Amino acid sequence: MAVYTQVSAEALTAFLTRYDVGELVSAKGIAEGVENSNYLVDTTQARFILTLYEKRVAADDLPFFMALLNHLAAKGLPVPPAIKDRTGREIQELAGRPACLIRFLTGVSLSEPTPAQARNAARAMAQMHAAVADFATTRANSMGVATWRPLLERCGRAAMDTIRPGLFDRVDAALAAVEAAWPRDLPVTAIHADLFPDNVLMLGEEVTGLIDFYFACTDLRAYDVAIMHTSWTFDAKGLNPDAAVGAALLAGYGDRLSAAERAALPLLAKGACIRFLLSRAWDWIHTPADALVMRKDPLAYLHRLDWYEAHPDAFA
Repeated sequence: MAVYTQVSAEALTAFLTRYDVGELVSAKGIAEGVENSNYLVDTTQARFILTLYEKRVAADDLPFFMALLNHLAAKGLPVPPAIKDRTGREIQELAGRPACLIRFLTGVSLSEPTPAQARNAARAMAQMHAAVADFATTRANSMGVATWRPLLERCGRAAMDTIRPGLFDRVDAALAAVEAAWPRDLPVTAIHADLFPDNVLMLGEEVTGLIDFYFACTDLRAYDVAIMHTSWTFDAKGLNPDAAVGAALLAGYGDRLSAAERAALPLLAKGACIRFLLSRAWDWIHTPADALVMRKDPLAYLHRLDWYEAHPDAFA
């Protein structure tokens, strides 16, 4: 979450008149994250999240995200569907951006998950994958393996090497190896594709929310598990992997993965490291200086990539 687009109290008050949600009491920009502009909105009736979709989220993709959230909510999963206005519309426009008013979920996101919390979060991912077995709508992964080399080239050697000398060549070589071996015949489903600890809300060890589905897409099921492993098992700097957390994740997901999927996890984890290293590098290079946003260190994913390359038995 972040704030790129400013919304005045007057504009927000007028926006809320489209809904049966009461009158505006307060609104506060949320700085965490890098994708969209988000506000915590309190009305006389309830609390909501207002999201304005910035350039990385295409307006044409919003119906997919809304349909997926509605599908999961109908199956009983703790996800935040958009609120419909008086005419039944979910997707609006505000301050020149597509916008949605979203149900607020209780709970806190984690910075240092325990094995028990990791196990329950992975179980929630498995439940999500089971729930989408009859979800027919598809969306190509806009940050899938085919996009990584073009993104590396757009970042550019000079800019990448200002983050760390030699970073461009390091990523280029790792990417070539991953591209050559990327699996094409594993089970595909709707995936979250970004289930970091800050996208899971918890109260104690209980999962109360799965949020931020704006990278959700149709891709390898095992890749979703690999992304989760890379984001939950390490500290914020990408160091000090916690083997107990990693093992709990795999145990929580259970036996849904086939032997072929399990064997592919080391490669998929390296791919996930490259994907998030590159998107973080792009944001590090291009985030406006005046944006209310927290940039994330791309080197945290270089450290993870180094670790997975040094530990091919990480998922054994």
